[in-house]
Formats: sequence, C-alpha cells, structure tokens
Amino acid sequence: MRHKRKINHLGRKTAHRKAMLSNMASSLIMHKRIFTTVPKAKELRKYVEPLITKCKEDTTHSRRLVFKKLQNKYAVQELFLNVSPKVGDRPGGYTRILKTGYRLGDNASMCFIELVDFNENMLSEGKSKKTRTRRSRRKSSAAATAPVAVGAEAPKAKAEEAKTGEVDVASEALAVEVPKVSAEKPAVEAQAESFVEEPAKPEDTPTPEATV
Repeated sequence: MRHKRKINHLGRKTAHRKAMLSNMASSLIMHKRIFTTVPKAKELRKYVEPLITKCKEDTTHSRRLVFKKLQNKYAVQELFLNVSPKVGDRPGGYTRILKTGYRLGDNASMCFIELVDFNENMLSEGKSKKTRTRRSRRKSSAAATAPVAVGAEAPKAKAEEAKTGEVDVASEALAVEVPKVSAEKPAVEAQAESFVEEPAKPEDTPTPEATV
C-alpha cells in the first residue's frame, strides 16, 4: 500500500528508478514521442519538464545541470539546439499523454507521451478553422438582376462623358483615318496605270475604202 508516499516507486529501487527515468527522458528528447505505460509516463512528465524549462537559458551551468540528470551528451545537444527554440514562448506543459488502451497479457494501461510542439498533425488542426457553408435562396434573384445591372452601366458612362466633355482622341483618330486609307489607291497600282497606252480613236484608223 502507498499510504503517505508521494512518489510512485514503480516497483523499483531508487537507483533503478532514476536510471530508467533518465533513459526514458533521453529517448523522449531524441525521438519526440515514446510508447509506455501510464504510471511511467506520469512520472516521466515530472522528471523531464523541469529539464526542458532549464534549456530555455543556454548557459554552461544549465547544460551541466541537465547533463547530470540525462547522462547523454547527444540528448543534451538536441534539447538545447532544437527543442528550446520551440518551447521558448510556452510557460509549461511541454508534454502530452495520449492513452491507447490496455496491454494484452497483464492488462496494463498504455499510452503515448510526446512533446507538444513537435506533433505537426495537431498543430495544423489547431490553426485551420472550419468555415460554415450555408445555402442561400437568393441565388436565382441575384442571377436575374445581374444583366440589368450590367446594362445600366453603359448609359451612366455616356452621361458622365457628356458632363465632363472628355472625348477619347484615339478612337476618333482611328475612325477618321480608316476610310482615307481604304479610299486611296496604292502607289504601285497608280504607277502601273500611267504606263498603259490609250487605245486609238476610231477616226484615226484608215478605212478600207480609202486604201483602195
């Protein structure tokens, strides 16, 4: 029985329990998520969260205190280089426990324990908000009024031009120049016509009676 015992001994002696929690904390920092029993996960949360708080201040003293608990220089390097930038603004609650059911054999309650800021699926779900879609009965009326609104724009534009007196110079110039170009003949055709000889008049041609 656990009367007046605040610490769950997990069925182990002190040295065994500390070594186990140190190894589990290193695995959690390196892999960001581990699978274990619920009592071990709760004890691990108490063990690892103070270490994550210490990594916010990257000093030699902080690194020595963390290394004293973990005894793994690669886990310490991962904690101060990659984990600390993501948890810098978080005031606490760096881990999350997700229960998965019971283990076959001894029926122990199992769970995942993970670092909150490294679960990309839950972070993306929190950012994306669901938009509500509602059917509207005004679509038919809006479609019917649409052509009228488009057609009403032309008279308004003409009225504004008449008030301001502004005229589109480019459009008038095109309207005047197009008929002039089409009416004139090309220079090549005019030059070709000048070289064509005029046919002889019927008065100048000699009649057959005069030759006789």
